[in-house]
Amino acid sequence: MTGRVVHFELPFDESQRARAFYTQVFGWDFAPWEGDPGYLMVSTGPTPQDGPPTEAGFINGGLVEREESVGRVPVVVIDVEDIDATLARVEAQGGRPLREKLPVGEMGYSAYFEDSEGNVVGLWETASGG
Repeated sequence: MTGRVVHFELPFDESQRARAFYTQVFGWDFAPWEGDPGYLMVSTGPTPQDGPPTEAGFINGGLVEREESVGRVPVVVIDVEDIDATLARVEAQGGRPLREKLPVGEMGYSAYFEDSEGNVVGLWETASGG
């Protein structure tokens, strides 16, 4: 388990407005996620089309339509070896799962939980061999 922040998600109410804002302020690039047309992948620095950032010190993320449970606030996503085991530890420490482990294409799996302080946090588990 790395325990490192590997991704972020920022909610939006209006996609075009959010894209324009982050492009103009920070120069970020956006691409629709093929698995969910309402989800925009965010490149915050040099990134090959099918790979991780090519420079140390930055992470990429996503813009997600605001919703009641997970997409209501900005979220950091933490890399773990086993989402199910991590969610069990979350519950044992007073947190609660918000969205169970779901596949993300063939790359891996994601889930969300609420920590002991009410913060929403994402989990990422890379698929075996990936």
